[in-house]
Amino acid sequence: MNQENQPQGPRTIIDKEVSWDKTQVIMSKTNAFGIIEYANENFVNVSGYEDYELMGQPHNIIRHPDMPRVIFKVLWENLKKGKNFHAIVKNLAKSGRYYWVITDFEISVDENDVIVNYFGRRQAVPQEVIALHIEPLYKKLLQIEATSGIEFSEKYLIGFLEERKRSYVEYIKELVFEHERGQAKFAQYEEKVNAEEDEEEEKGFFRRLFNR
Repeated sequence: MNQENQPQGPRTIIDKEVSWDKTQVIMSKTNAFGIIEYANENFVNVSGYEDYELMGQPHNIIRHPDMPRVIFKVLWENLKKGKNFHAIVKNLAKSGRYYWVITDFEISVDENDVIVNYFGRRQAVPQEVIALHIEPLYKKLLQIEATSGIEFSEKYLIGFLEERKRSYVEYIKELVFEHERGQAKFAQYEEKVNAEEDEEEEKGFFRRLFNR
């Protein structure tokens, strides 16, 4: 995945959210280099691009400048190793407006275990989670990248997560879980998030979130 590609053509950034049906799942398929091979109707509707404008383009055509580079660095380092990874991402629509999503990936490999495709599923993130936790963290990471570079942005992120005794995936999982529990949507689940949950339990959380 070439994370250094930049979206084609400058766009005016508008600090307004895209209006979209947040019950829907946004889906896309890329090749091993992050080039879009398929985008579902929800992707087209939310991003504002026609499907023919998306095909053959790098997926970071929707990258928002408010996103710290270190998040994508960690994301693709994991995916290239065949490890699924979940991230909260602010995307940029063709209009210049934004929309926040949480990602879920499925990795496709050939008979030699070489990655050939990434299937991405994205769903809306609760506004409270974004405003109280994600935006302040990402703003700090951006400031560090601007003054000291991505190396120290990553060091800060590592320290931030170490203080909370969480991995990045565990951290965002806990944020979403706690929000949903507060909304009484998942009252049947345990009252406390256990940081020692095994891998299958962790996968179960995201499968439930993405209806998989």
